[in-house]
This record gives sequence, C-alpha cells and structure tokens, in this order.
Amino acid sequence: MTQKEQIERFKEGFPSLKIVAAATIGRGIVKLDEKQLKEASDYCDTAKVAGKCKFVPASGAASRMFKDVFAHKPETIEKLADNIEKFAFYDPAVFGKAPYDPVKTADALLEEPGLGYGTKPKGVLKFHRYPKEARTAFAEHLVEGQEYMRNADGTVNLTFTISPEHKALFEKALAEVKEAYEKRYGVKYNIRFTYQDKATDTIAVTPDNKPFLKEDGTVLTRPAGHGALIHNLGAVDEELVSIKNIDNVAVERLLPTTALYKKALMGRALQLRDRVFGYLVDFDQLAGINPAPYQPNIAGYFPSYDDRFATEEMQALCNEIEKFLKDEFCIEMPEFKNCKERALALRAKLDRPLRVCGMVRNEGEPGGGPFIIREKDGSTSLQILESVQISDPSLMKEATHFNPVDLVCCLRNSEGKKFDLLAHVDPETGFISSKSYQGRELKALELPGLWNGAMSDWLTSFVEVPIETFNPVKVVLDLLKPAHQQ
Repeated sequence: MTQKEQIERFKEGFPSLKIVAAATIGRGIVKLDEKQLKEASDYCDTAKVAGKCKFVPASGAASRMFKDVFAHKPETIEKLADNIEKFAFYDPAVFGKAPYDPVKTADALLEEPGLGYGTKPKGVLKFHRYPKEARTAFAEHLVEGQEYMRNADGTVNLTFTISPEHKALFEKALAEVKEAYEKRYGVKYNIRFTYQDKATDTIAVTPDNKPFLKEDGTVLTRPAGHGALIHNLGAVDEELVSIKNIDNVAVERLLPTTALYKKALMGRALQLRDRVFGYLVDFDQLAGINPAPYQPNIAGYFPSYDDRFATEEMQALCNEIEKFLKDEFCIEMPEFKNCKERALALRAKLDRPLRVCGMVRNEGEPGGGPFIIREKDGSTSLQILESVQISDPSLMKEATHFNPVDLVCCLRNSEGKKFDLLAHVDPETGFISSKSYQGRELKALELPGLWNGAMSDWLTSFVEVPIETFNPVKVVLDLLKPAHQQ
C-alpha cells in the first residue's frame, strides 16, 4: 500500500468479520484420544516430506518483559530481589550478595554496567539454569528442535526472524552452544537468521488521521506487526514448518510432553495433506486433466461447461470432498448454480496451504482465539482472531480455547511446488491500534497477523493441546514458575 492508501485505510477502517461462533470441541476443535495421538505421532515419523523446519519469530526486544522493573514497581522489584538467586541470569559478580537492594538489583539487571537486559532481544536472555549451563531462550529452541524436527539425514533446520541490530547477539548465542549441542544430541544444525522487510513498514498517523511527524519533520513509520513475516515464511524451502514464539519454552524435563504433541500436530497435518492430495489426484483424473498444470486459478482449466462434472462418479467424489471439508476443516459450502461450479469451488478449497494449530483451554490468558467465520463466498472457515477483531463481547465469553501460537504448516502443493503465500493473505483483516511516541498519541496500522489474516485463505484445523505445552515468558517474574525452574 502507498502512504496515501494507508491514510485512507485509517479513515475507513477495516470491515467487520461475520463471526458465526467460537470454535469448540466437536465444532471446529479436535480432541485427540490416546490412539489418535499415537497414530498422528507415528505418522510424523513415517510420512514422506520434503524437509522440516522450525520457524521462530524472535525480532522483539525484551523491554515489555521488564516494563514493571523499569518503572521500579515496588512489588515487582522486591520479588525480583528476594528471588534473584533463582534466576538463570544470576551472577554474584553483577548482583553482589544478600541482602539485595530492590532498586540496585533492578538497575543491575537492566543497565550497563550490569547485564544490560533492558535493550537486548528476549531470545538471548538466560531463561533456565542447569547443573552445567544456563540456557537462553534461543538455546532451548535448538534443544527442542533436535527432539521433534530432525530430518532423515540428521539435520535440524531452524529459521529465526530477528532485528538486524541484534544479529551479532544471536550469532554469539549460537556460537556458544552449537558445537556442544551437535555433539551431545548427534545432529547438525542449519540455523538461518532473517529480517522483517522494512518495505512492509506502515506509516503512523495522529488521532485525526494526519501523517505523524517526528521532531525532524519526517513521517514516522513503524513495523507493521508479525503479519509482515508471511514474506519470511514464504522464503522457507522446507515443506513442513513448525511455528512457535521465542519465549514459549520450558526446562528440558518437560520436553517429552511438548515433543509428543508437536509430533502429533505435524502428523495430523501430514495425514490431512495426504488426503487432500489424494482427492486432488482423483478429481483431476475424472476431469481429464492428469497431470494438471499448476495455475493459481483452477477455473482457467475449463473454459466451457462439460458433462464430466455431472457424472455419477464426479458427483460421488464431490460429495466425499464436501464431507471431508466439513468434518476436518469446519468448511460448509454454499449452494451452487450447477455441477461444474460446485466441482471447481470444491477443488479450489482443497488446493491451498494447510495448517494445523494447537489450541489450549482458556484459563484467562490474553490473546487471540479460534472462531468460525462466514466468508465472502458464503462458505464457513476456521480462523484465529485477535480480541480487537471481535466487536461482540458475548462471542469472547463463548470461547473455550485460546491461541498459544503452536502451528504446523504444509507449504507445498500436490505437485511439490511451493505455494505463493502472499496470494492467500486477506488484506481486509488488518487492524488499527493506539500507540504512543515520546509521549504523543498516535494510530498504527497493523498488517493482517501472521496466524490471523495472513493465513486467512488456508485449510485450517484446530487441535486441543495441554496447557503444559504453553509456557510463555511475558514478564521476568514468569521465570520463577515451575516450568522454568529445575
């Protein structure tokens, strides 16, 4: 979007979504029993896949994690000082010995000289202490990766999206552990650092929708949220991609549960992928286009009506596909004028990127959740929505689950070619947020979120995962929770 188009978007806003209901167990969310859990996990080990990669958004600074420490909130810095020796980052050379002064402890944590954590990215902060090492969040992702993302050749691929100014810090964190972990776990790590494209930044405006000018007279631009990372995801070469936030890691003793459910999500994604591919092959054979040329719009294959769409075999297949879409993806199709229109619509629904998203029982955590919405074509679909996208408070109350950002994505079509992910973004699902710059209020334009509107036009399945797999560190005191203590 040009700056002029962005200003018009600020003025007009975004259209409201037609929300049908919150997704729940039995209607949009699958709860795997022990047999299904094992079958999906086993399928992950045996299914053919063109490479696996773990994708970790890690560009943010840790400043929000220390907001109350910066503000010297008494209850926060007192608890920090009282428990300072329990943190993995504790160093007597920095913090001294007990008794610990709360203000001095806070300053030693945030500033230089000291640890300088106030300006560092969350990924390079020491999260967990072990007998022989203190691990950063970044290092924990390497350990997790070897547990459930190994490729057949023993490689483990991880892509971290970071800020350019933090590259040296991440490279140092990698150098400190790479050789030791490769030897310990018998793997070879392929680590890639990518940056959010500055071209996706959006302008800020004043409360009355005028360009927000900095003190030097230039227009303030801001990163447009994690939705911009769809460009980075589209650059990944591997077919199967696991997405998880940088701060959602636990100590290694809890890894078996995390790995079991992550493998189950991957296995389920591959099970669904293989069924989708099977239906596409059957469809193209009946339609007489085997193999089908790769086109983004299937309608181009059939310039005129053909009786082959009305055959008994094709109608039986379409009925089966329609049931599959409803049962597995909560997609209910609208009425169609004729057999051809229905058949082409069903095929188009199949031929898209696919994702399986873990969902956790709602226990009061902030964040988005799983919903069923009505699309422009009259069909329904599963979507992850943020609270800012939901105008009816009663719908939020209906929600039984929330989004922990635990996704598995299949990024190739039935011919093994990469999908153009940008073609499946819904630009109408961005949102406007209120921010501030040097104490002045502004409005910011957020692109459709990575797991929200940026994946709007994907085949989507929701699976319940246990709360034990969700251990984010949003504030520094979260590191005192059992999942982060040995």
